[in-house]
Amino acid sequence: MEKSSVRIGLFGIGLEAYWAQFEGLHERLSGYVGEVARKLGRDGVEIVNLGLIDTPEKALEAGHAFRREDVDLIFLHVTTYALSSTVLPVVRRAKVPVIILNLQPEGAIDYPRFNALGNRTAMTGEWLVYCAACPVPEIANIFNRCHIPFHQITGMLRDDPECWREVDEWIEAARVAHTMEHNRLGVMGHYYNGMLDIYSDLTLQNAHFGGHIEILEVDELAARRDEVSSAQVEERVTLFHNEFDVQSDCSQAELERAARTSVALDALVEAHDLGSLAYYYMGTIGGANEDTISSIILGNSLLTGRGVPCAGEMEVKNAQAMKIMDAFGAGGSFTEYYAMDFPDDVVLMGHDGPGHIAIAEGRTRVRPLDVYHGKVGRGLSVEMSVKHGPVTLLSVVERNGALVLLVAQGESVPGPILEIGNTNSRYRFSIGARRFVNDWNSHGPAHHCAIGLGHIASKIEKLAQLLDMECVQVC
Repeated sequence: MEKSSVRIGLFGIGLEAYWAQFEGLHERLSGYVGEVARKLGRDGVEIVNLGLIDTPEKALEAGHAFRREDVDLIFLHVTTYALSSTVLPVVRRAKVPVIILNLQPEGAIDYPRFNALGNRTAMTGEWLVYCAACPVPEIANIFNRCHIPFHQITGMLRDDPECWREVDEWIEAARVAHTMEHNRLGVMGHYYNGMLDIYSDLTLQNAHFGGHIEILEVDELAARRDEVSSAQVEERVTLFHNEFDVQSDCSQAELERAARTSVALDALVEAHDLGSLAYYYMGTIGGANEDTISSIILGNSLLTGRGVPCAGEMEVKNAQAMKIMDAFGAGGSFTEYYAMDFPDDVVLMGHDGPGHIAIAEGRTRVRPLDVYHGKVGRGLSVEMSVKHGPVTLLSVVERNGALVLLVAQGESVPGPILEIGNTNSRYRFSIGARRFVNDWNSHGPAHHCAIGLGHIASKIEKLAQLLDMECVQVC
């Protein structure tokens, strides 16, 4: 069960010896820490602010406090010169990623006003307000010597959009890491026979992302279909018409069959508290399981659209990629290469099965198919393109006993698509279609990836750093 909010720890540092020497300095710097706390606050984020830490004893207490509060990430606000002994006990004990905020209150000291102060003590106190950069090398030194990873943001407390965009991205990355840590991924059925690239080490997924993987049986979903009432089927068919552009050649019988499975899927997800699903089932001709699996696309598209991404062909790695993209608010639709359009310099990409209807260009169409190519049965399918504009591709790559995040940024562009009842779009990349395909393939991903809206590679890079994973950006 996902916790209600991600917890972000914050502490400032200063030097206790200064307070008696420089009147008002402690209060002023404490105020800056409070200002940072307000800037960090947002919906779904709980700030654990321990204030100004100025002695090793307080630092040790702070480390215990952050562990008790179960924080996911720590921001260390360097307000002025401070001893590294006021930092190390906090971070060593908390054992979570740390971001150093090297922040001046303003862009520069007002030199004429400063030099006009006259009183050398007052001048030193004023300088110390701007002295955040001074101890950062010392802090970096002890972090490196203690093998503690850290990240830095250097800028201004106020009027610095670039600085606070970086802060926002770190918080977003921490929130997604938190989501993955608490996600329950359902794995139902078995691998598509012979797709060696998608076979995955499930324990490796837990090792990198956390979470829980629940092994499910198709039989359970088939049994839940038998419990669905006629009223529920009728209500779900109405929902289909509201959510999709149902084509006139879709039969009522197929809509009702898909509706029954959709209601059963919702019950399965609720019963197992799933946040994502990877599935595939071939089975034998006929029977309840085939009836179930061949009517699953509309229900899984609804689930994907509301934040429970469903990946076909038992592509566990791509279910994780789709969940990451969705947690960033970008969507994350299941896709693979379809074809190349060399005259237009675009790559056609898509997939059969469910799509992320929340990121579709226009309404998602529902079409009947006489055959699911390479799969069992026939029934209804969805046809959509991803919204035109910036997109990001993400693949979770398994290689050399570890997971790697592979990223590319491009554009979803208008133009003709294949009207075959599948999700498919046209994508243009800054490095061109030929080089994109070669460069992407060179890193050895599976043939599936997740596509979401916007350019979010910098956020994914930060997520990788928080998870201690390698991240490779193609373009």
